[in-house]
Amino acid sequence: VIRHRDVRASHFGVIDKFRLQVSEQSQRKALGRKEIIATLLPSAKEQQQKEEEEKRIKEHLTESVFFDQTSCQPENRTASSGPSLLTVFLGIVCVVALMLPTLGDMESLVPLYLHLSVNQKLVAAYVLG
Repeated sequence: VIRHRDVRASHFGVIDKFRLQVSEQSQRKALGRKEIIATLLPSAKEQQQKEEEEKRIKEHLTESVFFDQTSCQPENRTASSGPSLLTVFLGIVCVVALMLPTLGDMESLVPLYLHLSVNQKLVAAYVLG
């Protein structure tokens, strides 16, 4: 029987090794040996208390973060129901840029200064994506 006499929460998870040697009582020569690895684990009751404590701490932290965030925001702000006007405008500009002809297209009715390079179209596609 092996008993752990100093059971504390700080010792939970600590790995101990025990060596068992089997020998005959009259001889000193060992017939065999075995190393046993043991880890001190909390009881089910202690584990449940620890989980409840962690849950209370998480709830307290989320409540305090919630109150901190709400206290910093102005209360008369209205909730927006969609994307901002700037985002919509930028999206339309990128779509138009992608529809314009590329430099080197000769059979286009669009003026030459509206022809975009491949790099400009790639930037528009990246912004749109």
